[in-house]
Amino acid sequence: MKIVVIGGTGLIGSKLVQKLGEHGHEAVAASPNTGVNTLTGEGLAEVLAGASVVIDVSNSPSFEEKAVLEFFETSTRNLLAAEAAAGVGHHVALSVVGTERPPGNAYFRAKIAQEQLIEKSPIPFSLVHATQFFEFVRRIADEATDGDKVRMPHVLFQPMAGDDVAQAIGRVAVGAPLNGRVEVGGPEQFRMDEFFREALASWGDPREVVTDPHAQYFGQELLERSLVPDDGAPLGQIRYRDWPGRNDK
Repeated sequence: MKIVVIGGTGLIGSKLVQKLGEHGHEAVAASPNTGVNTLTGEGLAEVLAGASVVIDVSNSPSFEEKAVLEFFETSTRNLLAAEAAAGVGHHVALSVVGTERPPGNAYFRAKIAQEQLIEKSPIPFSLVHATQFFEFVRRIADEATDGDKVRMPHVLFQPMAGDDVAQAIGRVAVGAPLNGRVEVGGPEQFRMDEFFREALASWGDPREVVTDPHAQYFGQELLERSLVPDDGAPLGQIRYRDWPGRNDK
């Protein structure tokens, strides 16, 4: 079947296109790099012609509150309208575990707005809520840095490899629409401060990880289970210690 991947040249999208192609699907990468722009609508009608499924793994270039909300609302409205015109039968979107749990941040609120637009659309849909990616753990550490210290709360943390994220989305995309969501997470749970203490040591990073219950995670304090899936969620296979990119900079 023809499956269009919005954001198909990015981290998760490129993995999806490859995996779907390996399973015999016509997987088409759609992004501004390929002449498809969901903010302006450019190229949408052409790329969606004949598509059975659309997977949206695009992301906002800015996490500033107004900009990120405008990105997800505008791009999602344009995409859903184009899908309806093209007769697409399944809309799949990648979201984040914890978006609906208080307290929220600007990015989570923007993702909730995106999901609400999808849920109100007549197009059958599936939402995949994933935990944080291994590929972003260095950025998380940098965001939490205060001088020579990295401030982290002692809450649960269950990151997963981008390859496992793509695998989970692909399985959902080729199945029947859920008209709901599924959560996916990494194969191991950690305490966030302990995970980063070990990670920085393995990187040879001299920063000290300090346990701080009021540490901010992209503008919000975390509760015990803010970032982990509910019990029984499907889990990825790749452990952080076995992940090939663990020590990449």
